[in-house]
Amino acid sequence: SIASVGVGDSFGLLRVGGPSPGEGFQIHVLGRIFAQFDLGAPSNDLINADYIVGFPLTFRRSGFSFRAKLYHQSSHLGDEYLLRDEEIVRENLSFESIEFLVSQEIRPLRLYVGVEKIFRREPDELPDSLFHTGVELRSGRARKVQLVAGVDVKTTELHDWSPAVSGRAGLEFGRPGPEDHPGRLIMLLFEWYEGPSPYGQFFQDDINYIGAGIHIGL
Repeated sequence: SIASVGVGDSFGLLRVGGPSPGEGFQIHVLGRIFAQFDLGAPSNDLINADYIVGFPLTFRRSGFSFRAKLYHQSSHLGDEYLLRDEEIVRENLSFESIEFLVSQEIRPLRLYVGVEKIFRREPDELPDSLFHTGVELRSGRARKVQLVAGVDVKTTELHDWSPAVSGRAGLEFGRPGPEDHPGRLIMLLFEWYEGPSPYGQFFQDDINYIGAGIHIGL
């Protein structure tokens, strides 16, 4: 049993607005941390932490969105986790990558597809390219409570294009925002995952899990 915690934010550096609220071009800077803790250990040991810093360029118009994101990611094992097992091998894992993603909203659905190219990586066993696609459902964007669900699929040559499949479904609570840019405050989701590990230090392992999570956007 693990607890997975993520914290992140993005800040707009330059914006050129479009004809409607929420549309136009924007350049951001973002920072994120994702960490996993072992709930079976006496002190809930930190297992792994991934740190991400990036610079996305985004565009949105009439339900169509595009994102180009240049980012750095590094991954680190927790000290207590390393000390309790001398056979654990620590990877000095870090890479820089550029991602291109397009999406289109079709009423309650949003479809997206993208590719990613890693141009500097350590160790060399990391994949050098990635294919990404998925679909999201929101039952009522103008409502304070709505059903949300999504399926995300990623594949890499490193794992012989075996897909990493992530599914989530639950409820979103929040105040309606401007047109085509709804406010999102709290989501309660059931989650399922199967495929190559999304936790940086364990990228060569296959895992599957089920769980529940709370996601808060401020």
